[in-house]
Amino acid sequence: MSVHTSAPRRLQSFVCGEWTSGTKDGVPLLNAATGAPVALIDSTGVDFAAALEWGRDKGGRALRAMSFHDRAGMLKALGLKLMEMKEEFYAESLATGATRADAWIDIEGGIGTLLTFASKGRRELPNTRVLLDGDVEPLSKDASFSAQHIYTPLQGIAIHINAFNFPCWGMLEKIGPNLLAGVPCLIKPASQTAYLTELMVRRMIATGILPDGALQLVSGSVGDMLDHVGVQDAVTFTGSAWTGRKLRTHKAIVENSVRFTMEADSLNASILGPDAAPGTEEFDLFVREVAREMTVKAGQKCTAIRRVIAPRSMTEALAKALGDRLGKTAPGDPSAEGTRMGPLASFDQREEVRGRIKDLQAVAEIVAGNPDDVRVSSGDATKGAFLNPVLLYCDKPFAADAVHDVEAFGPVSTILPYDTLDEAVELARRGKGSLVASVFTNDKAVATEAAIGLAPFHGRVMIGNRLSAKTSTGHGSPLAGLVHGGPGRAGGGEEMGGMRGVKHYMQRTAIQGAPRMLTAVTGVWVEGADAQSGVHPFRKSLAELQIGDQLITAARKVTLEDVEHFANFTGDTFYAHMNAEAAKANPFFDDRVAHGYLIASFAAGLFVEPNPGPVLANYGVDNMRFLTPVYFGDTLQVRLTCKEINPRANADHGEVRWDCQVTNQKAEVVAQYDVLTMVAKVWPTA
Repeated sequence: MSVHTSAPRRLQSFVCGEWTSGTKDGVPLLNAATGAPVALIDSTGVDFAAALEWGRDKGGRALRAMSFHDRAGMLKALGLKLMEMKEEFYAESLATGATRADAWIDIEGGIGTLLTFASKGRRELPNTRVLLDGDVEPLSKDASFSAQHIYTPLQGIAIHINAFNFPCWGMLEKIGPNLLAGVPCLIKPASQTAYLTELMVRRMIATGILPDGALQLVSGSVGDMLDHVGVQDAVTFTGSAWTGRKLRTHKAIVENSVRFTMEADSLNASILGPDAAPGTEEFDLFVREVAREMTVKAGQKCTAIRRVIAPRSMTEALAKALGDRLGKTAPGDPSAEGTRMGPLASFDQREEVRGRIKDLQAVAEIVAGNPDDVRVSSGDATKGAFLNPVLLYCDKPFAADAVHDVEAFGPVSTILPYDTLDEAVELARRGKGSLVASVFTNDKAVATEAAIGLAPFHGRVMIGNRLSAKTSTGHGSPLAGLVHGGPGRAGGGEEMGGMRGVKHYMQRTAIQGAPRMLTAVTGVWVEGADAQSGVHPFRKSLAELQIGDQLITAARKVTLEDVEHFANFTGDTFYAHMNAEAAKANPFFDDRVAHGYLIASFAAGLFVEPNPGPVLANYGVDNMRFLTPVYFGDTLQVRLTCKEINPRANADHGEVRWDCQVTNQKAEVVAQYDVLTMVAKVWPTA
């Protein structure tokens, strides 16, 4: 049973806070499996300049007023609501040609990506509106003039021009980072599958979770939108390299130096290692992976394997194994039970793929499948954009440019033989830059040589073998925490990559000034900034604690007995602590020295306030360095300063970072590190 048997619905754009229909009749969008009309799309009449300004002003102001944790909480709430509605999205997705398994990547994979950014935002970003980049840069000997790099949100709008193959994931993986950064966005989905994007945006807007202006949608052509982009805007594009190059050179984008990120079609390769002969686990894994990448989403994935690079002696066995496996995967109506591969997104797309197969046939032969003989497992072969998998073989890949230049964006791959591993890497590089490459091997030397050789030409390299077979996410799966993008033909951009993707929508700026001023701007105490003493800072809750609250402790002498007791108690009898002659032979020491961790332990004993109070736990130290040796008879003193305060949303406590500096009787710094604690928001707690 197929969906969309009723009259096609008219898609709308959501701009300037309203759902708006185009002024023309609209272009019909067809069900990929049945050919039945699904929707009408048209964006004529939309005031694109006003839409961009609405987002910048209304949405941008609201988002920038929120902290990173506020925005992360917003994404979490939105993701959880979308997950509750997923079955509605699955039903709509059938018209795109996606099977349930295909749609899982798009729908739940997209929502999962949004939730991952929400989680990483809470865990990896401070509960502030300014993000620090790196350490303070001292610019004067007396610490009276310093600098700190910071990130702040762009005060423009992010425009996302997306491809047809992932109408949900393609949107969510982009808006997660820009919303977390504090930048509003406008989505322009590809028309073929825009009805699914429009449905999801409708549901997102209806939740009321997003501030007005944070998210807009254009259903149809972008019209003159790019004429109105400005210096604070960002544009991302996923699609063909030809279109991407055209957009990148748009007059307004060039003149305003608008940030432009392109993720273009790429001829991704997978290499079968010379050790992975037929009969090995790696050979079988390779066959399964190539077949899967050819058939998932009917091969309509920007990360799909287009070039199958294998040892020449194994290509015959490989072609047979792949042919047998692909022969069992016939396309069918995705709404029919048991369908493993759906149709292409449209008849136009199928004809495009058939044309590219003919281009490849000029230098390669088909060894499995027939692009002109459609055989389906269900549905009507004459009404859907079905295409059976096609496998080609090119015997002389170094003399055949087409296999490295022509992408058939469907269930199509070409086997390329190699004689040495260097040749295999060079063949992969001939793709002129790709999103991903993979190598299947159980040989560490092969993995190392291949990965290092492939890395400069790829955004991601996956090594597959028996050790990771059960847990590997596979060749073609972009992940929220990993960069998605690639050099050269792949567009030269990056998306996701965890917080790297968030920073794409922020401006990095070096702030210079006196430490007091840097602390005021960043909210983080800097050496040389104001400090105040009084009540022991461990007696203060978050409601009372201030940046710069400081404790100067009493001093403690380090003795021979202390060091020997610590050594015997802990078992750390390293020679520099126990043997004077050996210690003196060490170029760093004049005599036996105290343990570094003894210094840290004594420091804790000096600064800790032992009674029950608002400090709930010590959860670690960061950046610990032992800078000057401590000898018997030296005295230690601690300066503990409240450096950074991060209240946790929806919790009764927050995180406090303390600058801990340990000095000796000569005022030399012997140890420096950050102490991390959990502190109650109020004390006593209710």
